[in-house]
Amino acid sequence: MICDDFVDQDEFPVHVTSMTLSCAAGQGLAALRQALAEQRSGLRTNDFPGCELDTWIGRVSGVEDIRFDPDLAEYDCRNNRLALIGLEQDGFVQAAEALRKRYGRERIACVIGTSTAGIGTTEAAYRDLGEDEHFDPAYLLPRVHTPHTSAAFVARVLGLNGPVVTISTACSSSAKVFATAARLVDAGLADAAVVGGVDSLCLSVLYGFHSLELVSDQPCRPFDRARKGLSLGEGAGFAILEKTPEQSLGRLLGWGESSDAHHMASPHPEGAGAGAAMAGALKRAGLDPQAIGYINCHGTATPLNDQVEARAIRRIFPTPPPAASTKGWTGHTLGAAGIAESVFSLLALNDGYLPAGLNLTEPEPDWEDFILLEPVEKQIDAVLSNSFGFGGSNCALIFGREGA
Repeated sequence: MICDDFVDQDEFPVHVTSMTLSCAAGQGLAALRQALAEQRSGLRTNDFPGCELDTWIGRVSGVEDIRFDPDLAEYDCRNNRLALIGLEQDGFVQAAEALRKRYGRERIACVIGTSTAGIGTTEAAYRDLGEDEHFDPAYLLPRVHTPHTSAAFVARVLGLNGPVVTISTACSSSAKVFATAARLVDAGLADAAVVGGVDSLCLSVLYGFHSLELVSDQPCRPFDRARKGLSLGEGAGFAILEKTPEQSLGRLLGWGESSDAHHMASPHPEGAGAGAAMAGALKRAGLDPQAIGYINCHGTATPLNDQVEARAIRRIFPTPPPAASTKGWTGHTLGAAGIAESVFSLLALNDGYLPAGLNLTEPEPDWEDFILLEPVEKQIDAVLSNSFGFGGSNCALIFGREGA
């Protein structure tokens, strides 16, 4: 099934006016740019507390050191601590304050993607059950034990009183936030939106993906012949969307969403849903395939995912543009993958620097003509960002350079 609603982008342009990302590769855009330039990964050998898996992870340093003010204590969990780290980078809180002054707090939507939410604290609550099998009072946190905790927390910190929406569609969650926010603005329910994604490491994720035999015992190698699986990571990223910006980092030209419903965990073998999402994004943007200058691939480094995505790209793009996955820097941040991929895509659009994949030395013949082995310095006008989730929940976004 393809979601093919139409928004006239000439009448309802949506611009990205501010953005930030904190992940294993660095906290804030300056740190990310430096990591990209130095080809320096943020992955480390697994040191997550309580986890003994032989793997590599994209853990964000300093999350455990965050302390909430008393008025935010009811939101205290790893996911929201990570969100706070993300919000405090790149002047994002100040940008949100300026946004409130322009539009009023009731006219700003908050749309956040996540898959883990506060589950790490829920795990701890069950581990620490007393003899009477009741939660310890310290874990009686109704604003944490809910998938909505991250969106509610971000809205609370930024003082937003418009629509507050949680998107939880596995690894496409924080790509879909852009489409949802654009619809809210188009419908007149908001004048602007804060969008983003937050997902943190927890034992459910680490052991869950291990049980699916998807976790590698080496740093992930997207699109490499010797890839063995993914490296799990965590991250928090945010962006501001406006119709009438004072500045623009790029315009949301189009999006495509699809659900191939092929399998609970595996993508369609021919990439039917992935291709439909990319085709839908191109159609909505009114662009021919050759207008895309770079693709930020979902590229998780599992044998099947990379093959399926490459097949879908080949089918949609007669001559594929340069493409790569940036998960070698971050690990797979699950519900935060979409916002991470979008930020990297917008950096490529603004900086004219197209990242290649890390740990990629020998690509498969099926994609060696378009998957980058080395970064390229090139000004592009449009970039495609792919995010594909369990259950065939797919989203592709196209961002265009302002003035192009």
